[in-house]
Amino acid sequence: MNVKITEEFIRELPKTELHCHLDGSLRLNTILELAEKDKVDLPTRDPDMLRKAVTVQSNGITLPEYIKKFDLTLKVLQTPESLTRTAFELAEDCSKENVLYLEVRYSPILHTKQGMTTMESVDAVIKGLKQAEEEFKIKTGIIICGIRSISPEVSYQLAELAVAFKNRGVVGFDLAGVEENFPAKDHKEAFYLILDNNINTTLHAGEDFGPESIHQAVHYCGAHRIGHGVRLKEDGDLLNYITDHRIAMEICMTSNIHTGSVKSYENHPFKFYYDYGLRVTLNTDNRLISNTCLTKEYMLAHQYFNFKILDFKEIIINGFKSAFLPHRDRTNMIRRIADELDTFVSV
Repeated sequence: MNVKITEEFIRELPKTELHCHLDGSLRLNTILELAEKDKVDLPTRDPDMLRKAVTVQSNGITLPEYIKKFDLTLKVLQTPESLTRTAFELAEDCSKENVLYLEVRYSPILHTKQGMTTMESVDAVIKGLKQAEEEFKIKTGIIICGIRSISPEVSYQLAELAVAFKNRGVVGFDLAGVEENFPAKDHKEAFYLILDNNINTTLHAGEDFGPESIHQAVHYCGAHRIGHGVRLKEDGDLLNYITDHRIAMEICMTSNIHTGSVKSYENHPFKFYYDYGLRVTLNTDNRLISNTCLTKEYMLAHQYFNFKILDFKEIIINGFKSAFLPHRDRTNMIRRIADELDTFVSV
């Protein structure tokens, strides 16, 4: 069957979403409704003005400026009910793009300002995702994030939380936040605990700092995947190591343009990584803040790099291969989608 690459076609392809922040992917109307319900002060109640406040309006802001956008969304995510609702809605939004497997990442420590415990927050997210799994054709997992700019002691506490919720909804542990002046190796004790308990790891690295950040993520923290990693190309030896060891790259193109990590789509290293043989995946990062969706990210790869269905097939299968799932589950999912993908031939 011959197909033309369109948004409708991309939307129907089976996909994974491996790098998606819960607090960056809310629905705008949900922010307004939660603020009304929980009596939260917002800078504006006008939907258009609120969208301008919470989404990136111009390319090339700094990563700290980008992260500042989360201050607004976190205001309405301080109750178990808000986390359950937004987790459910995120999974629903992903299911509408035929995302078969979604990993939702967030940092429980950022949701304790009104007394909710970190354990209560994880229970709440699990509840929302399980509801979505029952209602939609989607499988989910949670990645708990340590934060570089918060103390390593807190990262260790969050790692203990991930251990406690292993096999109960949590599938991995991450380190997020501004890289410069906050090296991953400072948090290595948390990752020792994670690795000692055979839990999957991914780290934000090489986004707003050089390849040495990726080196620390891999060699100090045992990263199985790298979030962003756009600076990896600057170190050919490390690039080969990442390629040889099949450490997956969680690519989020629009977000990288917004944070100034990459100057333009044309200059994004995604195609270079793909051509070189890196195990690359496509993801959204923050659906609301970057005003994107997975369909849009795939269309950008088609628009700027002329990716066709055979390229998308490889990227999609990379996503399932890289999922923090048991091997048998991954294999079964890949077998199920491979035949479907083989029926398409790019025009």
